[in-house]
Amino acid sequence: MRVLGIETSCDETGVAVYCSEVGLLAHDLYSQVAQHADYGGVVPELASRDHVRKLLPLCEKVLAEAGLAKSDLDAIAYTAGPGLIGALMVGSTTAHGLGLALGIPVLGVHHMEGHLLAPMLEPDPPAFPFIALLVSGGHTQLVQVQGIGEYVLLGESVDDAAGEAFDKTAKMLGLDYPGGPRVAALARSGQPGRFVFPRPMTHKPGLDFSFSGLKTYTANTLRDARAAGDDSQQTRADVALAFETAVAETLAIKCRRAMAATGIRRLIVAGGVSANVALREHLESLMEKEQGRVYYARHEFCTDNGAMIAYAGCQRLLAGQQDGDAMLAVPRWPMAELPPIA
Repeated sequence: MRVLGIETSCDETGVAVYCSEVGLLAHDLYSQVAQHADYGGVVPELASRDHVRKLLPLCEKVLAEAGLAKSDLDAIAYTAGPGLIGALMVGSTTAHGLGLALGIPVLGVHHMEGHLLAPMLEPDPPAFPFIALLVSGGHTQLVQVQGIGEYVLLGESVDDAAGEAFDKTAKMLGLDYPGGPRVAALARSGQPGRFVFPRPMTHKPGLDFSFSGLKTYTANTLRDARAAGDDSQQTRADVALAFETAVAETLAIKCRRAMAATGIRRLIVAGGVSANVALREHLESLMEKEQGRVYYARHEFCTDNGAMIAYAGCQRLLAGQQDGDAMLAVPRWPMAELPPIA
């Protein structure tokens, strides 16, 4: 089965073609980051309009790179949610229009399931069951995964997601959007140990996360430093390092608890924050101590992309699932509502 995957949940237009027999045939991504940077974050209306402009040309480009015509496709998968409603509608209507014209099935895919399954695109994918740490701008979740669609939510953020906290910290530090990579870059020149930030909710039982207090602690640290006449680049770097270390260690602590609770020693990490080097170092150290193994998607598939949607959609399409005539665009969509596949 050859599946065209379409991702338009936020500020990146992703398209890919996945073949159930061969694997990933082609993929490409158009990022709107430069356009939204002037506003310090994503402007939903601008995102939707840019998806309208870029999606069909990107589909044509990816199909040409795969050596396929539209008539060679067997199905289309698109991100149905969660995400920005206008952006989701662009992908949904485009997918259903193409599907109707070609007479092929169409399926809406859960965005976070796409991230969760992205490591399956690698040459040595994890076997089920595993623990999934999903860390992005909008989500921080720990999920026990028995199979596709067999998900048990172990813990999630009760306020800011980790990626959101990175973006807000970047603004405090005077850094541009997107904040995560820029905070990480600044942290590389930070002095370890000058500031030590709390590891939120690690002194309480459970697997939920909270990063809003860490964001406030960062703001207070910067305010105190500036009040003392210290607003140097080195101080900002030291604060960035303290913040990044606190987030990474907090996530690692909760992963260790999840493995202890489930007995599972396979961990996958997905979502935009999974590209963070400090987080990977902490998790690699953890898994070495736990005699387990951690899996990631390749760097280009950590952020939003069409390949993960094409793969996730293909698995469900092969199981007989499809939308029918309903076009889906679901801004909020708990992953626990997804049906398992046989």
